[in-house]
Amino acid sequence: MSVGLIEHPEFLKHDNGRGHPERPERLSAISAGVRELPFAADLVEMQTRNASRAELDLVHEPAYLDRLEESRTREVTIFDGDTRATRFSFDAALRAAGSAVSAVEESLKSEVRRSFVLNRPPGHHAEAARAMGFCLLNNAAIAAAAAVAHGGLDRVAIVDWDVHHGNGTAHTFASRSDVLYLSMHQSPHYPGTGQVHEIGSGAGAGHTVNIPLPAGCTDADYATVMDAIALPILREYAPQLIIVSAGFDAHRNDPLAGMLLTAEGFAALTRGLVGVADEFAEGRIVHVLEGGYDLNGLADGVCAVLSVLAGVDIDSHPGKARSNQPRPVVASAVSAVRAQHSEFWSMPDER
Repeated sequence: MSVGLIEHPEFLKHDNGRGHPERPERLSAISAGVRELPFAADLVEMQTRNASRAELDLVHEPAYLDRLEESRTREVTIFDGDTRATRFSFDAALRAAGSAVSAVEESLKSEVRRSFVLNRPPGHHAEAARAMGFCLLNNAAIAAAAAVAHGGLDRVAIVDWDVHHGNGTAHTFASRSDVLYLSMHQSPHYPGTGQVHEIGSGAGAGHTVNIPLPAGCTDADYATVMDAIALPILREYAPQLIIVSAGFDAHRNDPLAGMLLTAEGFAALTRGLVGVADEFAEGRIVHVLEGGYDLNGLADGVCAVLSVLAGVDIDSHPGKARSNQPRPVVASAVSAVRAQHSEFWSMPDER
């Protein structure tokens, strides 16, 4: 199975300032790890481009895009306490969004149906008219919207395993059924959205699936979430494409969160999603980088995901998942989500 990879020097030019956790070194650490993979030479270097204004308009409001474009003329544009742009940031964001769209386009027309976009800035917090949470343009949302508008798809699933809820993505598709948004995230935590009762509205009711989890969740806890909620809903939805908002800040060493996932935990998440993609989407699954701020944990997580995408067994990878049962507090959280969505999905438990 061919696995595509997108990297670009433009991504390194976005500068959040000294001491900021979302920094260019994140991509440097990933690249160093990828180069050491035994199958690195087999990864397909994919073409990339900037997103068009028409593609951005699918998600973002014109006045907001104009303000982002104006940031090219200023040394620094401050959006909030932790989100800013320099004169190079909009070009990096355009390239990030365009790369996500390009990866989706390739999955629809070529044999490279599994891919990873190693982009920055990340995107899932970006709202239609607001930058926030380190995010300027909502890369995954733009790619999903383009797949529907221009790719002829009518069932796209976005699975967001970043430790933070992707408020921007959820709000973008809240009233739509052609994009399913499923998020497993730490709660309470930034940005404070993503509660169980937030299920979408109108035609989109039931197509926003929020799985708020307590801090301290392990690989086994996430496996329970996948088997009891995510995989049953995805199989019932039968997506034609899966886009993964792939954040690695649920890693046990991440400084901005309190989860306990290991590299093997991320690999296990990927195995489940690849199975759904192979069954329903002709293998189409595109990973778009979101968060992850411990450099070693980030690199290990990405490499674990790439190993699964490439069909390489990683059972010997340090931090392999244990077979222990989930904690009662996690079982309770799972039950709450299943009860909330029982009206929309049958959810046979796959445990």
